[in-house]
Amino acid sequence: MFASVFVLILGLCHCSQESRLCHCSQESNQSHLGQPQLFGPSEALVKRVVEFNCKLLTYPKNESILLQLYKEDNHDNLLSEYTSLAGEVATFPMIIKVNHEGNLECVAKAQNNSKIGPTVSNTHHLKVIEPVKGAQLVVTSGPVEFFEGRTLELQCKLTAGNHVSYTWLLNGQPVSQSPHHRATDNQLLINRTTAADSGSYRCVATNTFNNTQVFRSNSSEVVITVKDVVSNPDISFSVLKEDSHYYFAVFTCRSIKGMPPVTFSLYNRTELVANTTVDARNATFRVPLVLGHLGMLQCQANNGDQVVYSEWIPLEVVPVGGPVVLHYDSDTGENYAVIGLRLYCKAARGTHPRYQWFLNKTLLNDSGSFYYVQHQPPEQSIVLLSVGRSSAGTYHCEVSDSFDSSTTISSKRKYLDKEVVNRLPVLVVVVIFGCFTFLVLLVSVCCWAGVVFRRRQYGEKSLLSLEMQRVIAAYEGELDVSQYDDDADVVNTARGGEFDQASEASVDEWPQIGRKKKTLEDEAVEEH
Repeated sequence: MFASVFVLILGLCHCSQESRLCHCSQESNQSHLGQPQLFGPSEALVKRVVEFNCKLLTYPKNESILLQLYKEDNHDNLLSEYTSLAGEVATFPMIIKVNHEGNLECVAKAQNNSKIGPTVSNTHHLKVIEPVKGAQLVVTSGPVEFFEGRTLELQCKLTAGNHVSYTWLLNGQPVSQSPHHRATDNQLLINRTTAADSGSYRCVATNTFNNTQVFRSNSSEVVITVKDVVSNPDISFSVLKEDSHYYFAVFTCRSIKGMPPVTFSLYNRTELVANTTVDARNATFRVPLVLGHLGMLQCQANNGDQVVYSEWIPLEVVPVGGPVVLHYDSDTGENYAVIGLRLYCKAARGTHPRYQWFLNKTLLNDSGSFYYVQHQPPEQSIVLLSVGRSSAGTYHCEVSDSFDSSTTISSKRKYLDKEVVNRLPVLVVVVIFGCFTFLVLLVSVCCWAGVVFRRRQYGEKSLLSLEMQRVIAAYEGELDVSQYDDDADVVNTARGGEFDQASEASVDEWPQIGRKKKTLEDEAVEEH
């Protein structure tokens, strides 16, 4: 039994080896076709009929050749085929589909001769154009109305089309690229939106065939509203008087930005005084009051995103009271001449003053040919003057309450002209004269002190007597020559020459010196 099985296995192996050898012999005996050439259009429109051609340069005799058209690496899907009997060029008519795009190749096979192996052409790239259709703009980030600072994301969707370029329009104008505006493929992304990003958006999809035919699809418009967040409001108030005893404070809450409607609220510390919703950025509140200090008030504003607050201000109404002070300072030009003045008017108290300026009892408006009025309530009011003939006259200011003109306080009148303002003030003159007088007295005192000091140091001797003593001592002094060993004649000659020179210089002075010496000696004896 075992021997028969062994023989059977050897027989099967022998047959398998012979079969392999036969197959190898057949392959070695096969011939090869030349490489076919595929050519045709490189760009085509969808649903159009297009022809591709395949040509075999090396064509065996008496053989029918099958030429087939495939996409590269996808030989399971035959696109077209052609049987060539006499070496003619194969023609492949095709109705173009989107999936035909890619690299095409032509395969040549001998139909009736298995000894001839197939060959493949070089690839030919086909670009398929499908015209754009059905552009639609979709907001993928959420609602079309939102507050600034959020992200807006738009997408342009198509029902058909490839190789598409997109253009984004805002109010009919192209949207420019920026760090906050980025367009990629069919998407537009806007970060940190502001009110400037509000408007009508539209996308335009475009593709081109053969650089000659342009296909375009416009979406419908989508309106995007980016709302400004209301800014911190400013609060102010004025005072009104009705009848003779009733006063009202009119508060104004105002924001410089913010999408209406806005809700404004007025609070007195934690107590709500009034609120209102307006289709604007400001609101007014009318509140009864009595004169005096009534607390601290604040405005709050909200337009749907968050609540913002104004500063706290005191509700204080104090009537004006005196005195009213008027003073001025000046601007100088060449040669230190005054060319301009600033007149200031200030009341001692009052929270809502109204200032009025008068020149020669004539009310000045806010501006004129030589002046300009600057109101800075409640602190003060200022008039800027150019010094000249027109500005000369008597000035004064009057102050009253803005809500009640029954009480008016006037300042002192001050006359001003070019000579007056350029005249040195009395105080300046007094100071200059006083300083000069002080310097004269100081020098006199110093001189007197010097004389007294010398008298105490030298007693009753005059300067002349001191000088005489110095001269006499100089002439009475003798030279000590004992220490020299020179020739006596030489020494005597030198001394004689010296005496001669001294005699020549002072021979006329000796009688006078003698008399003065005797006089001084006599005075000294009398004193003793």
